[in-house]
Amino acid sequence: MEVIGFGFPGENVFCPGGPIYTNPKEPSLFLSLGLPVDVYFPSRKRSRISAPFVFAERFEQKKQSSIEVLPDECLFEIFRRLPGGEERSASACVSKRWLSLLSSICRDELCSQNKSAVKNTEVKSKVEDEEIEGLSEIADGCHMLEKLDLSQCPAITDKGLLAIAKNCTNLTDLVLESCSNIGNEGLQAVGQYCTNLKSISIKKLSQVLGIKELQPFLPNVSERGFWVMGNGQGLHKLKSLTVTSCLGVTDTGLEAVGKGCPNLKQFCLHKCAFLSDSGLVSFTKAAETLESLQLEECHRITQFGFFGSLLNCGANLKAISLVNCSGIRDLKLDLPELSTCNSLRSLSIRNCPGFGDNSLALLGNLCPQLRNFELSGLQGVTDAGILSVLENCEAGLVKVNLSGCVNLSDKVVSVMTEQHGWTLEMLNLDGCRRITDASLVAIAENCFLLYDLDVSKCATTDSGIAAMARSKQLYLQVLSVSGCSMISDKSLPALVKLGQTLLGLNLQHCNAISSSTADILVSIHWIPVKSILAAPNIGVQHSSRPPFPENTVSRFGF
Repeated sequence: MEVIGFGFPGENVFCPGGPIYTNPKEPSLFLSLGLPVDVYFPSRKRSRISAPFVFAERFEQKKQSSIEVLPDECLFEIFRRLPGGEERSASACVSKRWLSLLSSICRDELCSQNKSAVKNTEVKSKVEDEEIEGLSEIADGCHMLEKLDLSQCPAITDKGLLAIAKNCTNLTDLVLESCSNIGNEGLQAVGQYCTNLKSISIKKLSQVLGIKELQPFLPNVSERGFWVMGNGQGLHKLKSLTVTSCLGVTDTGLEAVGKGCPNLKQFCLHKCAFLSDSGLVSFTKAAETLESLQLEECHRITQFGFFGSLLNCGANLKAISLVNCSGIRDLKLDLPELSTCNSLRSLSIRNCPGFGDNSLALLGNLCPQLRNFELSGLQGVTDAGILSVLENCEAGLVKVNLSGCVNLSDKVVSVMTEQHGWTLEMLNLDGCRRITDASLVAIAENCFLLYDLDVSKCATTDSGIAAMARSKQLYLQVLSVSGCSMISDKSLPALVKLGQTLLGLNLQHCNAISSSTADILVSIHWIPVKSILAAPNIGVQHSSRPPFPENTVSRFGF
């Protein structure tokens, strides 16, 4: 097969002798290297069979690059702004689609780049003007635009966003990140004209180098911006809203957003310093269709706001997450006896140091239908708090994460496995230092569907591993005992038996396991090693075996 290459020395000139692709990795997938072969494929992965490669419908295609998702109108605007003929010629060889678009550009449509002797301030002004002009032209030419991501675009102003809002009425997804010149008028335009929006994400600065440089990425958006956006009557189809590091989020503005988005289902709020308990409760009252609420680093939110949201939310709230909120204090509150949140299925509290047993006692009575339960990094939680949730949980727990709760004991695991062993699928006890072999025995006796177990940095020994290996109903797929210093070479037979169903095994930092034992585990056929570290740091091994032996597959309906 003969390969013809093209080089691009200048304006609209095609000469032989150069590569078609500027990236040497791309042609290696399909083009000859000049040797007497027709097709060359790099040895990225070792084939498990020796049969020749056959082109078929199962051919693995490369993932489509993000730029190929752009419509022709957007690519046209990009191509006509390329600085010279060499760049346009190189782009023309990427694909037939790009070649066709470049061929359709008339010479008078090309943006001139010859005025290079301009002062820096003038260059900056010109770039900003072109960004605004480009966004306006996209708005004029792409009326069917559905998704728009404006990230790191400080030159974009309310004028450009207004043009998008008015002309792109089919817009469903909008991302605004680090657009410092977008203000209240821009958000008002979004709320008024973007009637088909389903998702809005307003994100923070990508990097903060120091306290002096810490600024909200939308400094021109005040409380009024969110108020007018909520009252614009154009966000009735909005289902997802994410706001990060914006000082304009206040109680009044958030309540207006809740009222103006009657179909909102997911709301994520990160690092909004001026939101208080009152605003959060008012928002949950107004957003009756809300299904998921995530709060992160909102330090003015206290226990009153958290439980007030649960009590006042609609009947659709299914998940709530509280992360790094230092305003939470473990206070004793008197809640109405009949108040419950029966719709809540998933609860996640992470790294909120003030969250303790009193709060868990309230949650146990308030949320009886929990299925997924995560308490991570809560050092003030004890057995009493967890037991109050377990004893009041009417629905069987499926996923439980208690990592970093250092004061929990085997009693919690014993009660959990007895009451929820028939539904429990994932259990994370990473860092629970008081968990011993007694917990592993309880798991082996009571858990029938558990497939993911993490007891890293727990006080487990070889006896606990042996107890799980003797179990006839336990079929683990993932087991992590990282940092368990009392697990030694004696566990080798038990690990081999557990390996009949394991897909992943983590033995990192198990100091009592020798290199010879690690080599034996690696040599067993069910552990094709991806990476292995020398003892005492043993890597994570993965298997390609089916999750269960053949005689157990039908038992669970797989």
